[in-house]
Parts: sequence; C-alpha cells; structure tokens
Amino acid sequence: MPNAKVLSEKQAIVAQLSEKIQKATAGVIVNYKGITVEEDTALRRECRENDVDYAVVKNTLLRFAFNNTGLGDLDDLLNGTTSLALCADPVAPARVMANYAKKLDGKFEIKGGFMDGKPVDLATINSLASIPALPVLQAQVLGTMLAPITGLAVVLKQIAEKNGAPAEAAAPAEEAPAAE
Repeated sequence: MPNAKVLSEKQAIVAQLSEKIQKATAGVIVNYKGITVEEDTALRRECRENDVDYAVVKNTLLRFAFNNTGLGDLDDLLNGTTSLALCADPVAPARVMANYAKKLDGKFEIKGGFMDGKPVDLATINSLASIPALPVLQAQVLGTMLAPITGLAVVLKQIAEKNGAPAEAAAPAEEAPAAE
C-alpha cells in the first residue's frame, strides 16, 4: 500500500487533471509508442503554437480523472502508452494530432477523444482535423464576399473600354485644366 505522501500527490494530480479536462472543449487520446525525442519535441512545439495542452499521463490517473468528469466510457482506450491533448478550441487538438499521425505512420496512433464532455470516435476526430484553421476560414469567407464586387468592377471596366473610353479615363483625373 502506498504511503500517505505518495497517495496525496497522486490525488492532487488527478484533481488537477480533472479540472483541465472539465475546462477543455475537446481532447484527443494518443498512443505515442515509438516516436523519437526529436519527433516528440516537434510535436510539443506545434502544440504550444496552437495552444494545445499536451502531456504524457499514466493510464490509472487518467482513468480516475475521466471517471471524475463523467467520461468513464473512455476507460477501454487507456492501455499502453498514453498521452492527452486538451484545448479550448475543439478543432486544434484533433488537427495537430491527426497531422502527426499521418507524418509518423504507425508510430503515433489516435485512440479516441472527447468533445463537449462526450466521447467521440476516431472518425469524428478525423473530420474535425479536416476543418481548416481559423485564419484560413476567415480568408475563404472574405474571398467569397469580395468575389462579386471584383467581378462587377471588371465588367464595368470592360464596358467602359468597349465604349471607347481609355482605361485611364475611367479613373478620375488628378488635375484638369481650368476652363475660362
């Protein structure tokens, strides 16, 4: 039986982990067996850049934390080497982990995850990972909004040129000579 000090330390880790899981919108459970130190360092760097909290966690401690947060259905995923990626953004952990799973084929495997307090399967995680990053989505929306305006400007310019007006005449002149 572990001594009281070790037990209290483990209880504190479980409490902290439970709090992180409750605050996170989404999380991804990963089997990281076989990755090198360089690959792990690159993964952690990318996680920091995307505000993803990534940590290797003991299965027993994670099982207690999942049971504390109502995610006991994920217990069967907790075997072998386990790491957990958490984030307030529901897409970020799925995208980062799925990218690494593709890069490190066979060495890095997504086991499952959760979103909004409910377990999700691998297919859901992969579909979340396929959603572009927020700046890309914003650029796509802006491009969609500007396309009709740009098209109208091109058509008006072509009509003006067809009617004999030079391209420069379509724009207002800087200085016109004063008429007397």
